[in-house]
Amino acid sequence: MTDIPDYNAITIQHLVELLRRHAVEEFWNVVSDDDFTGELIPGSRRVPIDRIGRECARMPRDTAIVVYCSDARWPVSKYAATELEVLGFKNVRVFEGGLAAWKASGRGVETLLRLVAVP
Repeated sequence: MTDIPDYNAITIQHLVELLRRHAVEEFWNVVSDDDFTGELIPGSRRVPIDRIGRECARMPRDTAIVVYCSDARWPVSKYAATELEVLGFKNVRVFEGGLAAWKASGRGVETLLRLVAVP
């Protein structure tokens, strides 16, 4: 079995292993609504950065959470992890490379419809 390092940032190999072992309780795409393209890594869900506090209000503080954003150039996932840690969560990891790394590895994505309000 692959040894998962015990630190905040994880690579795609570590993420795949955590998902295989069902060791992730919450898996979030934290990109803002304005930047969301409609794509998600399978098994994850949308929790935009500005909704993290509301989303986790009733969650146990030992919940295993992995956050990601669009790619390594965007610090949104690091901000999300910091916010979760400030809120008392101790088992938070950031998937380095985000959605771009996932897709570059040849893995598929789920696509959500993005509804846009018409004036």
